[in-house]
Amino acid sequence: MIAAARSVTVTFGATTALDGVSVAVAPGQVVALVGGDGAGKTTLLRTFVGEIAPDSGDVEAPGKHRIGYLSAGPGSWSALTVRQNLDFVGGIYGLTGDELVGRREDVIDRAGLRIAADRLASALSGGMRRKLGAAMAMLHHPDLLVLDEPSTGVDPVSRIDLWRMISEAAAAGAGVLMSTTYLDEAERAAELVVLDRGRALATGSYDDVRAGFTGTVTSSSVPTRSDWSWRRGRQRREYWPDGDPACDADVVTPDLEDIVIALSMTRRHQEVS
Repeated sequence: MIAAARSVTVTFGATTALDGVSVAVAPGQVVALVGGDGAGKTTLLRTFVGEIAPDSGDVEAPGKHRIGYLSAGPGSWSALTVRQNLDFVGGIYGLTGDELVGRREDVIDRAGLRIAADRLASALSGGMRRKLGAAMAMLHHPDLLVLDEPSTGVDPVSRIDLWRMISEAAAAGAGVLMSTTYLDEAERAAELVVLDRGRALATGSYDDVRAGFTGTVTSSSVPTRSDWSWRRGRQRREYWPDGDPACDADVVTPDLEDIVIALSMTRRHQEVS
């Protein structure tokens, strides 16, 4: 394994941000953290890069110079150009001369930033700036790549570019640990960790998570129990944990979005009861 967290708990005052969470990242593997706001995704990522120390449990990760990190922020310096940003971060990692120039121009091409290479980061579109941040995290060929919602707010074309960059980094041997709000993206990952208010509700490949999901999901215009339902387009999904719908609604095959919502609802109902 490149990195692992074992039974990690993190608290901020009276708030438990992570509650006994475990995850492992292997070389060449993409692991995706999914969950709603406040699920603990960013907190878990920050434990891997050393920004947060767990209250209990342990985290193993490469040294900081072998980690590439893209935070949820811009990930670049607004007063520097694309090339200057890459040169600056390359220097931090000890890259100089022809090696730095070669890697810089390579990631500029892979990120689709050639046309903007001498443009200030502050003048880039949102998608371009996120791609620049990802390129900066990948420039030194890290063993572990940690990405906090790299494609949030990014246009569809830039999302494709970002995922190609991530896939290429994994294919070159890097372990990738990322969070995402796009569940269609998460389905591409080798491993998923479904988080809800600091707890891992499910882990494994997409196929594993689907196979381990029990109960039935139905679709109708009007749900039977509103506290077990959610909107999907013009219809309402409804979850039946015991697998026996008490209505004539259409039974649907749940996708990852349905599964994440259903698992979160189940936890909330268990806490209330």
